[in-house]
Amino acid sequence: MSVRIEESWKKRLESEFKKDYFQDLISFVKSEYASKYIYPPGSRIFNAFDHCSFNDVKVVIVGQDPYHGPGQANGLCFSVADGIRHPPSLQNIFKEIKDDLGQPIPQSGNLERWADQGVLLLNATLTVEARKAGSHQNKGWEQFTDEVLRVVSEEKENVVFLLWGAYAQRKGSIVNVNKHLVLKAPHPSPFSAHSGFFGCKHFSKTNQYLSSKGLTPISW
Repeated sequence: MSVRIEESWKKRLESEFKKDYFQDLISFVKSEYASKYIYPPGSRIFNAFDHCSFNDVKVVIVGQDPYHGPGQANGLCFSVADGIRHPPSLQNIFKEIKDDLGQPIPQSGNLERWADQGVLLLNATLTVEARKAGSHQNKGWEQFTDEVLRVVSEEKENVVFLLWGAYAQRKGSIVNVNKHLVLKAPHPSPFSAHSGFFGCKHFSKTNQYLSSKGLTPISW
């Protein structure tokens, strides 16, 4: 079956869509959407790719799975739809940006504005059942998003990978550190943010690196 995803990604991931595991994944996801409350809305499953073409990728942030509360998930990791209260991890991300760059905390937690500048906000798992964190893990999404990371690592250079927490760091171990910048810190969740996420200065470090490579920094 054909997958609706931004053209530059489609070209690179076409062979993945034809694999048996992906066909099984699509069947599973379709039946879940038909019978349960699943997030994000179906049209936004590939939102991270739609807002950040392969050619535009400058930064990759790796998350785990979508928020599972009503109206939160919008297809970008750590991001929520406009008008939704900022979840704790996102509050801590904004606090670190404020401390690092002196920027005020924004009203909206919708990070499409980052994606539109070249930040790929990639969850390892792209769908989730309402109120059931991790419910769509180990169904095939992780294999697909591993391939996304592999393609970015192999076909691009000078990309910044922000890996927060042990899960993201394991997943990001595929990245070639000789041609990309990999920055690691604890997860921004309230359980671990004080163990080194606060003060990591990943946002200024990202912009310094991009500038040093002649690339436009991100307006965080």
